[in-house]
Order: sequence, then C-alpha cells, then structure tokens
Amino acid sequence: MDTLKLKVAARTAGLKASGVRRAGSVPCVVYGRDKQTRQFQCDALSLHKAFVQAGESTLVELDLDGAHMPVLFKDVSFDPVSGREIHADFYAVDMQKEIETHVPVRFEGEAPACKELGAIFVASHNHVRVRCLPGDLPHDLPVSIAKLAAFHDVVTVANLTLPKGVTVMETPETVLALIQEPRREEEIAPPPAVEVAEGVVPAEGEAPKEGEGGAAPGSPEAAAPGAKEKK
Repeated sequence: MDTLKLKVAARTAGLKASGVRRAGSVPCVVYGRDKQTRQFQCDALSLHKAFVQAGESTLVELDLDGAHMPVLFKDVSFDPVSGREIHADFYAVDMQKEIETHVPVRFEGEAPACKELGAIFVASHNHVRVRCLPGDLPHDLPVSIAKLAAFHDVVTVANLTLPKGVTVMETPETVLALIQEPRREEEIAPPPAVEVAEGVVPAEGEAPKEGEGGAAPGSPEAAAPGAKEKK
C-alpha cells in the first residue's frame, strides 16, 4: 500500500506549544512500543493535508532530517473556533509486528430497495477493527450494497472484501448496514367537539345560546333582567 510522507522538525528546547502554533506549526508527540515519547513540530498545512488523506488507517512516514519513522495518527486535537489541527499524537509501529486499528467501511453501489421502494438505508457501522501487519493495512474496506432489494435486508462483516493478511475482529454476523421501511406520517385527528352542559354560564362577552341557560327570548325575565320571581 502507499505510504504518505510528512516532514517534521525537532521541537525547539524550551518553546511552549503556544509558541509553536504562533510560528505556524503544530506540536506533535510520537509514542512508541518502547514507551518512549518524542516531541516534534510540523508545518500546519502539511499536517492538515496528511491527516485528511490518511485518517487513522493509513501509514505515515515521518521524515526528520532524513531519518524515517513509520507511524499512524493516534489522536488529533482541533481548535474549537477555526477547526484547524492544534496538536497531533502519532503511534510508531514495528513493520514486522501486527497491529490492531479501526478502518473505515466504504459502501459501494446503490440499494435497489431505496430506489424502487423508497426505503431508508441505515449504516450501523462505519468502521471495523482489523488486525494485520502495518504494510498490509488498507485505507478502507469496500462492501457492495447492490443486493439490498427488500425491507430488512442487511450487509454484514461476512460481505466485506478483505485484502490478504487482514483479519476483522468483529464477528461475521455483525450488521454493517440495513434497509428500513419509510416512516408513515401519522394523521392528526381533529379535536373533539366541546359540548356545553345545560345550565353552564357562558364566558364573559359570549351570548347565551337558546336552551343553554338564561331566559328565553320574549319572556318577562328577559325583558327585566334581575327581577325576582314573585310568589
């Protein structure tokens, strides 16, 4: 597989991380299996391009004054405002020893169920964990979704196309994506009619309806409201 190259420089002694950033570089730390750490700095734009291309599943070859070191991106911190990389951690690998890392899943093709039935495609796993030698590490793993023709069809780890020397740690039955039925819009029922009980006093400003309390039109009570009933 192809290996990306990234030129780095030794960190200036006594220079804080904030000073490195002000100079247009990004502070970096490389962790090794020997539990030793090495501090470097890298041009911000070069680091950004390398991370976009490599992610966490492609080998990067650090170049320090002609000395080369194969590594993987381990962790990257971003500025909350600009979104740019402000710190990067790398993991130095031994090319003769297997590693375990996450690799993206790449869904290929079009699901007939989505095109013909209006179904919903749901990706339940975008990455899988693999084990292999660093030189065999794939950038991603393709899987076809062209056979998803009916509701509830799935693609699993067993459907992945694996390069030689690569083992997926998840079980073959692990579902990577599935087809769901489209959601139906629930019909909103009209609110029930409110019946006014006999003798209920209408709200202020509302005229009483005939037969719903109050005096009948033309009656003495209607003509003289407030008059008391004579015995």
